[in-house]
Amino acid sequence: MEGKKDIHQLLHLAKALWQAFVGLLKRFFNAKPDREDEATVVAAISADVSFRGARLWVLVFAIFIASLGLNVNSTAVIIGAMLISPLMGPIIGMGLAVGINDFELLKRSVKNYLVATVISVITATAYFLLTPIDEAQSELLARTAPTLYDVLIALCGGAAGIVALATKDKGNVLPGVAIATALMPPLCTAGFGLATGNVLYFFGAFYLFFINTVFIALATYMGVRMLGFSQKAAGSARRQADVRRYIAAIVVVTMIPAALMTFRIVKQTLVKASAGRFVSEMLDNAGTRVVSYDVDEDSLTLRVVAVGRELSDSAIAAADRRLGDYKLGRYALRVIQGTESDSVMMLNNRLTTMRTTSENYSAMLRESAARMAGLQDQLNAYVRYDAVATDVAREAGALFPAVATVSLALTAQASADTATLRRLPSAIVGLRRGSALSAADRRRMAEWMQRRLGVDTLVLVTTAAPR
Repeated sequence: MEGKKDIHQLLHLAKALWQAFVGLLKRFFNAKPDREDEATVVAAISADVSFRGARLWVLVFAIFIASLGLNVNSTAVIIGAMLISPLMGPIIGMGLAVGINDFELLKRSVKNYLVATVISVITATAYFLLTPIDEAQSELLARTAPTLYDVLIALCGGAAGIVALATKDKGNVLPGVAIATALMPPLCTAGFGLATGNVLYFFGAFYLFFINTVFIALATYMGVRMLGFSQKAAGSARRQADVRRYIAAIVVVTMIPAALMTFRIVKQTLVKASAGRFVSEMLDNAGTRVVSYDVDEDSLTLRVVAVGRELSDSAIAAADRRLGDYKLGRYALRVIQGTESDSVMMLNNRLTTMRTTSENYSAMLRESAARMAGLQDQLNAYVRYDAVATDVAREAGALFPAVATVSLALTAQASADTATLRRLPSAIVGLRRGSALSAADRRRMAEWMQRRLGVDTLVLVTTAAPR
């Protein structure tokens, strides 16, 4: 009996602590005391829905500015276009209309949203048909492959936007939301896709715009409900239930392609990490250095380029059998090796077997030391690029968004005329699918890599990154 009383007291104490904790959270996170007058908020959002006269001209000019920024790859210009764009109005209007059951406002918001979207795409298409620069730059390519991260950005941005609009202290939230959610650049990229006949660019960019639309409106709807906006008596409860089902269906359908793209990116990242661990632990050992490796999804092959002491067939076979331990069981291992005729061990054997006179011995020792130093320098050169490859790839990806992978190596270059041989540092840059580098970007990348690696000459090769 006493034990039951103690348990009851503990449960009562736990309940009291939980209620106190919830009360503390409500006191800190309750935004209702800061809420602006509801009628003022609804009137302000409703006024921003319409696209007529001056607002329509502002939209057209913003589209031209954003298209110019994408065309010349200028981030500052694109940000400026996003700040002056009025596209957010009808999207927030749709979320508010559903949240307060104002179906007249919903119809007006949808109508103006469609008008603004069509005019934006037509304006961007016209610009890209007229501009002499028809190459896809990195800023443009970044808007062609949306993922779940874009869903989260739109949802958080929309939530911040409605909280700022519905409260008294708006601060600089709305400009930040306009930049973060980036409604204008995807529409301009869709126009580029139409102008150049690239269907993938068009659908990828338009899908990103649709993601932003759906989840900004969804966040607005949720914010309006959480802030306790009064709802209009709009039809039957069945009609309201139908609207909620439509919202849920649109949200789910919109998320599916983004989720698939995100899954593919995460999968590629995990496979790359597993391949790195496998190469480091199974193949990169004393006397053998792995210059580069890549995973080919088409042929399901893990290609490894190694220099130094050659790996035996048995060692390669043993490593191949261990692929499953690194979650790479469906891939086949292919090791590409170069032959090195000289080694430190061969030089030591030569020193012990060719002892003649002291003069010859001294000469041979100096020769051997020089050759050993040369071999060590060659090995250091290979190891050096192996050591900095990860940092160079990360920095190159930040400077040139089209870059997916970077392979560094010291390659042999033979002259067809003089039969001379020299070794040159080489960089094989894998570009993201659908990406390209302009001649100017390629030249800048080559100059940057020369400075980054501290070399006077560099062989730069660009290719499609392995999927």
